Amino acid sequence: MLSEIVAIFSAMAWAGDSVLVRLGTRKSNIFAAMLVSFLVSAGCIWIYLICFSSLRFLKSPAMLYFLTSGCLQPLFARALFYEGITRMGVSRAGPLRGAEPFFAVAIAVTFLHERPGVAVYVGTVLIVASVWAISWGESGQSKWRFVDITFPLGAAVISAISQSLRKQGLRILPDPFVATVTVTTTSLLLLMAFLLATKRTNLLRMNRLSLWLFVCAAFIAMSAQVSNFVAIEQGELSVIIPLLNTTPLFAVLFSGLFLRAVETLSLRIILAAALMVAGVVFITAR
Repeated sequence: MLSEIVAIFSAMAWAGDSVLVRLGTRKSNIFAAMLVSFLVSAGCIWIYLICFSSLRFLKSPAMLYFLTSGCLQPLFARALFYEGITRMGVSRAGPLRGAEPFFAVAIAVTFLHERPGVAVYVGTVLIVASVWAISWGESGQSKWRFVDITFPLGAAVISAISQSLRKQGLRILPDPFVATVTVTTTSLLLLMAFLLATKRTNLLRMNRLSLWLFVCAAFIAMSAQVSNFVAIEQGELSVIIPLLNTTPLFAVLFSGLFLRAVETLSLRIILAAALMVAGVVFITAR
């Protein structure tokens, strides 16, 4: 049960991070938010590891799993999802991206030899259905091809593969701080390489308010990431991934509390949140 609680806390923390980033990007952009988040997380954890660790973990075979995971997510998963948004619109690409728990359960059963009970399958279906209900709406993109669904679905598959790689790495080296700093540092280097290669470093500009919002979001994201690895290391992937994907539920709740002037809640979203709660109950009470 502890791993499930940690996974739900991680989802809650990611939602809190999203709210702060949403507020900060009103005067800045997502690239600046990502840079601050990666710098704070990587910097804090590297300092901790240098002070309290021998750094022998750098020679561990688990590093290959963590590095590969860091390359897949967020880089390729986010690139595919953004391409899906461009081709299909958010309202269509979003629900397809939310199918990650399905792929995670399939990978866990096929390759990790996990055997979840019926309650986990039911809970997973409810959570994915709620993500669809939360995300689905009218789209400004009316023309799209069937092949375009491969982009958001590809993002969901890559994300699920990334999580399974993290699970394998944590079996070798069960240290969530090492896993977090490796993935975050990889993401930071890839982000900087992208901005330099495309000459978009001007996107990193931000005012003082946005900077402070991003810094606060970064500390929350760091706790969310560490919690993510703790939950994956201690629990079964088929159980943990659906719970990690409950972030939209908490995003809805936090948006209603803190973003009333920016976003509104509808009956459809509230009902979708109820579906997600039901899915969580099925999984945690299995």
